[in-house]
Amino acid sequence: MENQKEIIVSLNDRNKGSFTALIPLLAFVVIYLLSGIILQAKGMEMAFYQFPAPIAAAIGVIIAFLITKGSLDYKFDTFVKGCGSENIMIMCLIYLLAGAFSNVSSVMGGVESTVNLGLTLIPINFIVVGVFIISGFIALATGTSVGTVVAITPIAVALADKGGLNLALTIGAVVGGSMLGDNLSVISDTTIAATRTQGVEMKDKFRANMEFVIPAALITMIFLFVFGRPEQLPETEKYTYNLIKILPYLFVLGAALKGVNVFVVLTGGIVFSGAIGLFYGDFTILTLVQEIYSGFLGMIDIFLLSLLTGGLAHMVSEAGGLQWIIDKIRMTIKGKKSAELGICSLASLTNFATANNTVSILISGELASQISKEYDVDPRRTASLLDVCACTVQGLIPYGAQLLIAAGFTKGLISPVEIVPYVWYLFVLIIFILVSIFTPFGSGYVRKHPLTKAD
Repeated sequence: MENQKEIIVSLNDRNKGSFTALIPLLAFVVIYLLSGIILQAKGMEMAFYQFPAPIAAAIGVIIAFLITKGSLDYKFDTFVKGCGSENIMIMCLIYLLAGAFSNVSSVMGGVESTVNLGLTLIPINFIVVGVFIISGFIALATGTSVGTVVAITPIAVALADKGGLNLALTIGAVVGGSMLGDNLSVISDTTIAATRTQGVEMKDKFRANMEFVIPAALITMIFLFVFGRPEQLPETEKYTYNLIKILPYLFVLGAALKGVNVFVVLTGGIVFSGAIGLFYGDFTILTLVQEIYSGFLGMIDIFLLSLLTGGLAHMVSEAGGLQWIIDKIRMTIKGKKSAELGICSLASLTNFATANNTVSILISGELASQISKEYDVDPRRTASLLDVCACTVQGLIPYGAQLLIAAGFTKGLISPVEIVPYVWYLFVLIIFILVSIFTPFGSGYVRKHPLTKAD
């Protein structure tokens, strides 16, 4: 009976909205960012890794326990539900398998062979642009930005090292391309969530997106070509590679393109890489098992951070933090343009709070639909804005899965925060989103093909 009363109180708090509920999340972000900034200013190496992000998240959780209402048992129950949500568990398992695949493939020489093949076939001047395009294509075909980051980042890191390229810029190109493809993909979770909540066809949302996403991608490619070239080209040399050792990467990419379950893909990749390594004598059965476990351990920080932020986000949501954001956005809407801005802000801020673009769309989708109807915003346009804004924020928050995984593959050379300024595509995209709201540019499809009552 007491537990039922607490659930009712929680629902009432959520409906009312509370800025206080956001304090734990803000504390986590501020502690994480400020500690890195201060230590970097003092000249400390790997400044953003000195104060572990999971500890910053744990502090936020403690604050949430102190300021939210309800019994201690109820708070633990809410926190654990967030930690154990389906999306969080899936991400954590992907982290472990991705770490194992990357580690085993690297030890058996797969990364080195892939990099050397890339340096042989692609001129150094085009490598960063090529990484951006390839990442976009893979994410478009597979519908997953996280999977794309997992597959491409280890190769991109090695290419940057051998090609004398800016590492942060090269990884920024991977993340930008991944978010580009994810946003446009018709099989992406974000696309499915955006179209379902607005009741529109995927093909219509795709066409609505393309009008401002593709121009942003083209401008980004120009920037990457001009500024992504190494200051000094390395001496020409003949790179050696083994095509057999590249096969696990082709298997992972090919299986992903075919739509095979990501767990099957990564597990198959580990087995494939392990078999090749055993055949060439790169390791024994025992060392193979050890390398797999070492790959698991390499992802432990991201694993813990995802669990803690998942629980923290759920506590914030239950206490009315997200509802407060929603209420404030709704108060600022006066007309169609401000309605579109409100939809963008809604998707962006809920993604900031949850660090999951699919979840943020699901949370904000219903209200966005109401705003769309009330202010005569085409639902295809609403679906487009929800998806693109959630993806944009997801690729820029340093505690999001994409940047955490990407930085993890650098083995401490750069932090997620240091990658953010180099995800150029997303900054260019923000400009095009705003232009599409305040000018006719970027909304031609929905204007030329108005919805009828039958639609």
